[in-house]
Amino acid sequence: QVQLVESGGGLVQAGESMRLSCAASRNIFVFNVMGWFRQAPGKQRELVATIASGGGTTYEDSVKGRFTISRDSAKNMVYLQMNSLQSEDTAVYYCKLEFPKIKIEYWGQGTQVTVSS
Repeated sequence: QVQLVESGGGLVQAGESMRLSCAASRNIFVFNVMGWFRQAPGKQRELVATIASGGGTTYEDSVKGRFTISRDSAKNMVYLQMNSLQSEDTAVYYCKLEFPKIKIEYWGQGTQVTVSS
């Protein structure tokens, strides 16, 4: 079992930056993918960005060039640097850890990001 805890959410003005962090409760040595998802009120949860244990990344089109996902495997951490935030980025952001080869995934509790225009 792995627990994920997100931090770093809050209220910012449009155009500002924010960094989210996600801490995993233990070391992970097998291939995995960590990612950030978000869910706005009345909408489905959507992928924001992912990063594999080998370093490969993917981004949702609307965040490309503004958001950067990174990880520190030694610290069991994944980060999401969000720049040029827009009101459309307002959502609850969730951290996810996936082991694709054995089809197991874990989710954090989520952290609220509110962008005021």
